[in-house]
Order: sequence, then C-alpha cells, then structure tokens
Amino acid sequence: MNKKIVLTLIAVILLLVTGVAYLAFSLSKQQKVNQEMQELAKLDKKEMENEYEQFARQYSEMKTQINNDSIVAQLTQEQMRTQQLLEELKQVKASDAREIARLKKELATVRAVLRTYVLEIDSLNRLNENLTAENNRVKGQYAEATRQIEGLNNERASLSQKVAIAAQLDATGINMIIKKKTGKEAKKIKDCKSIEVDFTIAKNVTASNGIRAFYVRITTPSGGVLGGGGSFQYENRTLECSMKKSVEYSGEAITLATYRQVSEFLEAGTYTVSIFADGNMIGSRTFTFK
Repeated sequence: MNKKIVLTLIAVILLLVTGVAYLAFSLSKQQKVNQEMQELAKLDKKEMENEYEQFARQYSEMKTQINNDSIVAQLTQEQMRTQQLLEELKQVKASDAREIARLKKELATVRAVLRTYVLEIDSLNRLNENLTAENNRVKGQYAEATRQIEGLNNERASLSQKVAIAAQLDATGINMIIKKKTGKEAKKIKDCKSIEVDFTIAKNVTASNGIRAFYVRITTPSGGVLGGGGSFQYENRTLECSMKKSVEYSGEAITLATYRQVSEFLEAGTYTVSIFADGNMIGSRTFTFK
C-alpha cells in the first residue's frame, strides 16, 4: 500500500515537473516571439520614416525643376504635410499598432499624390521642351528671314548705287578759250577780256530727262575762284561758280558753251575747269596760259 502511494506521488511530481518545464519553455518561446515582433515593428517604423524623409526631399527637388508658381505652392503644401506626418511618426512608439497603421495609410496617400505630381511635372517638362524646340525653330526661321531681307536690302542698295552711278552725267571734251576784246582768241592771259568754256554731256539713257543745271567752276593758279556765276551745293558745301547753264536734257549727247566776261587781272599759270551737275562733279580739266 505504501509502495503504491509512493509511486503515485512520484508520478504526480513528474507530471508537475513536466508541466512546469513545458510552461517555462512556452513562456520563453512567447517572449522570444514578442521580442522579434517588437524588432520587426521598429524596423517597419524606421522604413516608414525613411520613406517620409525621401518623399519630403523629392517634393523639395521637384520645386526646383518647374517654373510654375501655382504648382510650386501645391508642392510646398504637400511637402509640409509630409514633414508633419514624419514628425508624428517619430513621436509614436513602434508598439502602437493603431497609430502605426494610420500613418502607414497616410504614407500610401503621400506616395500616390507624389506620383501624380511626378507625372504632371514630367508632362509639363516635355511640353516645355517641345515649346522651347518650336521657339528655337521659329527664331531660326526669323533669323534666316531677317538675313534674307538684309541681303535683299543690301542688294537693292547696291543696285540703287549702281543705277545712281550709271545715271550720273559725264562731261567730256572740256575746252577753255580765252578771248580778246575783239572776240578773237588771245595768245596771252593778260589780254583776256572774256572766257568761253565748251563741253559735251555724253549720252546716258539711264539718266532721267528734264531741265538740268550745269555749273562751271574755274580755279586760278593761286587757288582762287573766278566767281560771278552764282553758287551751288556740293558735298554738303556751298561753292561759288564761274558760269551756269540750264538746258533740257533728253538722254542724248549735247554740247554746251558758257561765257564769262573778265574785268579782273588774270595771272599766268594753270587754270582748272570743273563741271558740276546734280550735286556731282562730272568732269574736270586743266589749262595752262602764259
């Protein structure tokens, strides 16, 4: 009987020891699981913080990539909201599953909104690139058109200059005759009482027709001018002339004769006869008298 009781007690004790050992093992295992879950929760929280920080930086970078005040203001608002949620997350314990779940949901919203802005800005940048390319193309066309116009203007100016040069009259066969009082040609300049200057206006079909004034200017050996014939404009100056002749010019060659009476003393030497018309000197020749 005693032996039976002893065996029963031993069996009960063994059961108790086994139960306690199992319970201790189970508790240890649960603690380990709980510790691992806490570590996972901390890692999850840290990853969320990293994502919030990354999204905040992306908002900041995107603001430098676009020149649109309205969108920049929206990006700034979203950036501030993201930073606020980040601060809230940093204050929450990893074990607060409810708050972690809420902030994870907010994180998904931030991610979706950010993606929308990324696509919108990318589209605007592509549009801006296209507009820039189009603008450059138009500028290039305008520059080319401007060059062509300038070329045409230069060509027109050159042509006009050539026409003007071609239309300029030409005095040829210039001759200066000194005469005595009797009207006969004088041998010496001291006997001169009148001067005759003859010249021919060459044929020029380019020149315009109409009344033309021709001015004869005689320069003495000492550099003076035999005046008395009026004045005319030449190279923005008013010059005195010796004789003047106005005739109808039709483009055909015409020979003209001009006269001047001499009352002053004329010195021996070289005289220069210059013919002017339309503001141009159209001929010149020198004559030497004793």
